Parts: sequence; structure tokens; C-alpha cells
Amino acid sequence: MAAPGENLRINGDRLWDSLMEMARIGPGVAGGNNRQTVTDEDGEGRKLFQKWCEDAGCSMGVDQMGTMFMRREGTDPDALPVYVGSHLDTQPTGGKYDGVLGVLAGLEIVRTLNDLGIKTKHPIVVTNWTNEEGTRFAPAMLASGVFAGIHEQDWAYDREDAKGKTFGDELERIGWKGDEEVGARKMKAFFELHIEQGPILEAEGKDIGVVTHGQGLSWTQVTITGKEAHTGSTPMPMRKNAGLGMAKVLELVDEIAWSHAPHAVGAAGHIDVYPNSRNVIPGKVVFTVDFRSPDLAVITDMEERLKIGAKAICDEMGLGVEFEKVGGFDPVTFDEDCVKAVRDAADRLGYSHRDLISGAGHDACWINRVAPTAMVMCPCVDGLSHNEAEDISLEWARAGADVLFHAVVETAGITE
Repeated sequence: MAAPGENLRINGDRLWDSLMEMARIGPGVAGGNNRQTVTDEDGEGRKLFQKWCEDAGCSMGVDQMGTMFMRREGTDPDALPVYVGSHLDTQPTGGKYDGVLGVLAGLEIVRTLNDLGIKTKHPIVVTNWTNEEGTRFAPAMLASGVFAGIHEQDWAYDREDAKGKTFGDELERIGWKGDEEVGARKMKAFFELHIEQGPILEAEGKDIGVVTHGQGLSWTQVTITGKEAHTGSTPMPMRKNAGLGMAKVLELVDEIAWSHAPHAVGAAGHIDVYPNSRNVIPGKVVFTVDFRSPDLAVITDMEERLKIGAKAICDEMGLGVEFEKVGGFDPVTFDEDCVKAVRDAADRLGYSHRDLISGAGHDACWINRVAPTAMVMCPCVDGLSHNEAEDISLEWARAGADVLFHAVVETAGITE
């Protein structure tokens, strides 16, 4: 397909205004957003997005997971559509850009094409995936996971929030349970723009991240058992300190991750200590080790070294240890042609860029299993995300949306 000319750019001010208007729905307490999935606020945000898309001449489809598909027709009715989008739901204390930028940049592509009177051969479909965050109903990327055949739809409907409400019931309650079969749509390609959620682009002064891979993830829950005893009256040689065992294992986790630098990472974010009393030596600890890498062999190596090393540590200390794999997914390699379209767009437009590996999960990671997929990233201040202080600049948003525009339109094909 012929590439769009370098003079073709989106309307950055209009994109920014749309981001700010969407942010008024479900405001947070500290300047961000609380627009969790299938809440009333999510429903209100969906209605605004629907209005904007219909104003831009798009038709709407909604599948049985509530995912919204806004279609701009192409000149060839039989051509597979090019999909673009992300998610409108947020964390409870989320920012104004995580996910939302990718959806509204897709809308801005359509608006710009309309402004310029440009027709594409392939239809373009702007997508809002339901429950990407997974904060109210676990797991994350729920709707795209059902679309890609990772999860069963009935299982997804039965996910419960902290109050015992199910995803399926809440989706129906807010009026966004569609009729369309999930996963029935076929795609020529899917593109997703997202803030980096990391510090690399800003630190290196790069405008654009060309995402080549998504990290795989492994969550191993480790339970170490010792013996509760008084911290003051139990002699040091007679202690079975599960907390000390955990400390040594966590040092091992750090060593394992560093041994696979620079792309592997590892830490324990979830830790429970029992009985968690000031004057009682911990008798049991439960913690989850999170290993990530873009290389499946590296993840496997880290898992095995954790089990062997942790068992050796605990055996030497007279502690019991058990392991349970509680989550994970394989690394993602994005489509070469789609990645090239993103990289070529950044070059054509004169934006500085570098290849990136996404450390977070995104809908694109699941859709990559059923369609050629790539991601574009723009910087965010201090790499901060999942926080109401999350921030980007208008210039960063414009650059990311420009690159997205060119990659999507080149893939969709401009017709004379």
C-alpha cells in the first residue's frame, strides 16, 4: 500500500480536548480518574465515545462482552478492516491517559480522514475493549482474552468483584451487553497506541516507542513455614524464622533477575506475614514472585532456579517451603510488517524513536494471537502510571497519534 504523505498529521489540539472532556467522567480525588469497568461511569464514558464516533459518520457494533467497534467504511466492502484502539476503563486511582489515549487517537484518525476527504480501501474500526484493567473483575484484558479464545465467555461472566457482583450481571445492568458473537470479527491488522508506563522514552528523549515484544509473565506463590515464637525469649540458634527465610529468598529473586539483564525483571509485590505481630517471630509467610522476560526460556530458567534455590535456603534453615504457579502468560512477538509500519511512520514524520519491549500486558498482547498486531508508545512523565498523577504532554500525544495515523492508514490503503 502507498504510504500517506509526511504532511498528513492529526489535529493534536482536538485530540487533547477530547482527552480532557472524557476525563470529566468518573473524576478521581486527586486529578485522575476512577472509571472502573462496567460501572455507571464506564457507561457514561461509553455513551460519549459513541456520540463522537457517530458524529464522525461511524456505525457501531457491540459484542457480548461489551466491546465497542466503531466502523468507518472503506471503498472495498469485502476488504478486511484495520482495527485500532485500546480501553476506556481505568484503575480506581487511575490517570487520564492509560488506555484512553489509544481509543481517542483512533477516533482522531477517523476525524482527520474526514477532514481531508481521504478514503481508504480497507474499513477502519475504532475499538474500546471492555475490562482491560482487571482491577474490579480479574483478570486483566478480560474481553480481548475472550475474543482471542484465551478465556471462556461464561467463565468471564462469572467473575466477581469485591462485593460479589458478577461481571455479566453488571455489564447487562449498565446496558452494554451486545448481541454480537465474541471473536467472530476478522482483522487485517490491529494497532494500539499506549503511554509507555515506564521511564525509558522520557529518560532518553525519544518521541516514540516501537513495541517489538511484550514480556511474558510468571507468578509463583511461595509459602514458607517455620515456628511462631517470642521474639525476646527465643534464643537465636533455636529459631525457625519464616520471615528471615523470605528475606533470603527475595535476595535470590533479585540475583536471578539481574543474571538475565537487561530485559528480565523480578520482585515480590504481594507479601503476607503471619501472625504479623511485633513480638512474634513469623511462623508463616506467603508471597508471590513476579518474573518477567520477553524470552520464554529465560522465564522457565528463572522459575526453576527460584524453586531449587529457595528449597536449599529453607532446608538449611529448617523451614518448610511450597510453590504454586498462580498466573502467567507467554511472551509476545508482534507482527514484523505491522512493527515496520510503525517504525517507517516514525521515520517518515521525523520523530525520534527506539524499539521497546512492553513490560505491561495490553489488549494487543491477546489480539496478536488472532491477527497481525503492533503497538506504538509515547513517553509519560517519570514513567508513572496507575496513579492519578499520571501525566503526558500534548506534544507527546500528538506524536504518538501521528505515527498511529500513518501506520493505520498505510495498512488500510489510500484510494484515489
